Amino acid sequence: MQISINTADPRPIYVQIMDEVRRAIVLRSLRPEDPLPSVRQLSSELRVNPNTVAQAYRELERAGTVYVRRGQGTFVAAVGEDDADRRDLVRGVAERALVEAHRNGIDAEELVEAIREAAASRDLPTLAQQS
Repeated sequence: MQISINTADPRPIYVQIMDEVRRAIVLRSLRPEDPLPSVRQLSSELRVNPNTVAQAYRELERAGTVYVRRGQGTFVAAVGEDDADRRDLVRGVAERALVEAHRNGIDAEELVEAIREAAASRDLPTLAQQS
């Protein structure tokens, strides 16, 4: 599992870690019962305070996304509805894109058009192509 954080992102680092774990679960690069890196290992890789990783893991546990086996580590919990998680992921991406677009004076319609153009130039499917 590859977790990356962005220091320019206004979200707290622990929230970015949580989002990266959720993204990995939605994209199925993490499956139920897969172990997460230890707090010490991940904090070392990300070069962040171990308390930051521990906070992310606690919040994920509180949300039922992961669970802890004492002495063994933190593991991905069996998750319910993937579609709801995927919608949440997509909505989060869209909200961050809209915030960034707004900062740069771009309205939502311009952003959507630019995304369609970018997808077309990379041969990615768009809504228009799927219809």
